[in-house]
Amino acid sequence: MQQLELRKFVIKDVQFGQETCMKDGVLYVSKEQLRAYLMDDINIKDVDFDIARPGESVRIMPVKDIVQPRCKVEGPGDVFPGIIGGQDIVGEGITHVISNCCVPTCGKIVAFQEGIIDMSGPGAEYMSFSKMFNVVPLIQPVDGLDKHSHEATVRLAGIRTAYHLACATKGHEATDSEIFKVESLPEMFRLYPDLPKVAYVYMIQTQGLMHDSYVYGLNVKGMLSTTISPLEVLDCAIISGNCAAPCHKTATIHHQDNPIIMDLLRKHGKELCFVGVILNNESAVLADKLRGANWSCRIAKQLGADGVIISEEGGGNPETDLMLNCKNMELAGIKTVLVTDEYAGRDGRSQGLADVTQEADAVITTGNGNQLIHLPPMDRVIGDINSIKVTVGGSAEAVQPDGSIICEIASLMGCMCELGYERMTTKLK
Repeated sequence: MQQLELRKFVIKDVQFGQETCMKDGVLYVSKEQLRAYLMDDINIKDVDFDIARPGESVRIMPVKDIVQPRCKVEGPGDVFPGIIGGQDIVGEGITHVISNCCVPTCGKIVAFQEGIIDMSGPGAEYMSFSKMFNVVPLIQPVDGLDKHSHEATVRLAGIRTAYHLACATKGHEATDSEIFKVESLPEMFRLYPDLPKVAYVYMIQTQGLMHDSYVYGLNVKGMLSTTISPLEVLDCAIISGNCAAPCHKTATIHHQDNPIIMDLLRKHGKELCFVGVILNNESAVLADKLRGANWSCRIAKQLGADGVIISEEGGGNPETDLMLNCKNMELAGIKTVLVTDEYAGRDGRSQGLADVTQEADAVITTGNGNQLIHLPPMDRVIGDINSIKVTVGGSAEAVQPDGSIICEIASLMGCMCELGYERMTTKLK
């Protein structure tokens, strides 16, 4: 049996201090210590830090990734394997989590698919990050750095910052704890013979052009569909390098706190038998899409799945992967539920998906990215407000004379995460 305990810390505040530590429920962050830790990356010219708290009149942009602070205190390896730690298999032992804190990476824009976090106002209602304490590294790359190296530098800095913060919890008592257990397949079948067997097909971006995901530090572009323990996912085995639109980007924090995996684990052995996670890469090449869907179905049959949940990452051509997975599973007698989002036009009247199949008769959507929103001016902007002019969902006219922004919700970080992380959906009238 595999067992992972997540010890969760709920902090009262974040403040800058002389050293990075926890005291009386407050997380103190030393700019000097953290800066020295990150500046050993030769691609960083300079880095500064800022803090944004829930309810403040603060806007953070352009945000590339968001990472939850975690560190391992017991068990093999360490969190973020292949990046922070070595290549030990994770998913067992004890991991510390600062559950109401996150690290959004900010600074000079890398590409056009970076987004906004609002800590108050109407934008804040679309995202969980507005309810968290945000510790923001503002990363200035060295001059002339190419975009791929820039993205990699920002990605690593966010992970290292989150790890540095989490280490401050060592030696402190957690606010709460949750233990997850997963048996071997033979043991599952023996213990839960009458429960429906459910697998999760976890579609991740691996298209290149900075639409990438990393498993144990490896860019998995071109991989065949494979299995991974759900507890490895919760122990930070998957990292986002994804430049999909901000609204449906699966950021690193979404992988760490994947709500589909969490819910399946909590129902495991009670309402269902959770037989495993199938990683399915989203390629931009049709042959790869066909191959990936075929292999995902093959694995689901080997696991004995009666049903699967399939979640998409991004949109557009990944909807072909989604529908191929659905069609193959249904034709094999495996019931499917799909989780996706939509781009149905600002009036909601356009076709929301780029591809469909008649077998897709159980679909959950997480909202319409074309929905227009007016974000009021904030007292403080961390980063650069003008980045919205070249961001997905924004435009050259997005910034208004009073400092407010008119854009599509596609610009809001994670608001339509296709793992069901937030609260939006689309309903038929």
